[in-house]
Amino acid sequence: MTHIYSRRTALKQLAVAGLVPFVSLEQILAAPAEKLPPVRTITKGPKHHWFGYYDKLEFDPTNRYVLSNEVEFEHRTPNADDRIAVGMVDTQNNDEWIPLGKSDSWGWQQGCMLQWRPGSNSEVVWNDREGDQHVCRVKDIRTGATRNLPRPIYSLSPDGKWAITADFSRIQRMRPGYGYVGLEDPCRTERAPEESGVWRMDMTTGDTQLIFSLADAAAIPFQGKSLQEKWNYFNHLLVSPDSSRFIVLHRWRESTGEGTDAEPTGRFDTRMFTADIDGSNRYILDPSGYTSHFIWRDPNHVCAWTKPEGKDSKFYLFKDQTDQVEVVAPDIMKVNGHNTYLPVANGDWILNDTYPQGSERLQTPYLYHVPSGRRFDLGHFPLPSQYKGEWRCDLHPRSSNDGKTIAIDSPHTGAGRQVHLINVSEIVG
Repeated sequence: MTHIYSRRTALKQLAVAGLVPFVSLEQILAAPAEKLPPVRTITKGPKHHWFGYYDKLEFDPTNRYVLSNEVEFEHRTPNADDRIAVGMVDTQNNDEWIPLGKSDSWGWQQGCMLQWRPGSNSEVVWNDREGDQHVCRVKDIRTGATRNLPRPIYSLSPDGKWAITADFSRIQRMRPGYGYVGLEDPCRTERAPEESGVWRMDMTTGDTQLIFSLADAAAIPFQGKSLQEKWNYFNHLLVSPDSSRFIVLHRWRESTGEGTDAEPTGRFDTRMFTADIDGSNRYILDPSGYTSHFIWRDPNHVCAWTKPEGKDSKFYLFKDQTDQVEVVAPDIMKVNGHNTYLPVANGDWILNDTYPQGSERLQTPYLYHVPSGRRFDLGHFPLPSQYKGEWRCDLHPRSSNDGKTIAIDSPHTGAGRQVHLINVSEIVG
């Protein structure tokens, strides 16, 4: 049975947790039941299924096939021998599971970067490990032909021609759960290496080029202080809608000591760079040190959760390569979440979610209509307490290509993490 909490239930739980002002039982019972859109689960146990990050293409161009990872365990860090299956669900044929391949390069938060290749009607891509390197698999679901590219991908350009990527082994060392186990950081002893950074890869030929090194980033001071003695790494890359520029988060951590035995430690700081697709024209769009989740609204604007100097933590809209910034829905989108824009209506709809709230740890995906300022909650999904830290299960809401269906990852049915679809056609029209 699918457990979808109503506004009445959610209000009661949040009141008990002290997250809303006191309300009486009479007030709770008198509150009108919340009308929530229908939800259906498209994967099933005993194995667990999830997609991962929120800024990838999960639906094929026809919106019939929905990609997913499949795993046999939960609640621990994967080791080098833990393999997952990758596949897709045929939503027009009794939600049939169609296997596509396997991956030895994956993590709980972002899976193996499984996604449809933009501009193609039939190619699916994901990351894997082959020998002593992480690679990218490209499979044509119509012919079954598979080809391999020499580097893993992080983000694909919307025209499908290029991938940009970072060093997943270094990411895993700096922030476990966001990189891949199985291979050691090749620049393990270096804090700001010249040989590691952002690479661009041709998705047809596999030709690769290092276009932005960690040494280049560390050479730019932060608040007047050098970063060259910090442990530097790149994380979270995304290409602009017109395929002309990309975002990369530059992060760094402190060190436990000096010399070859030094290790990264403590919290990380973050600043957001944008750059041309060849790595030129770099610009620090958010220099605050607090950049979190972000998305391109259009080729010139980025919406991100951050804390600009002298301002509160909120969602802000940045104009690329300028110092123009404005707050977004400060009284409605009050907490950090995984934000995207629906691929329809020219940025009128923001899709977002919340982290667990209240004693029931309710996660709420929602749509925010920018022109009217209205928010539409899509459900309230409890997250069991064992889903925490590296192996938590964020909703990571993703939209179909027509904006009428939202996919989420959630274990709220009691069958472990599974993929669920929310029909929002009545909301978005």
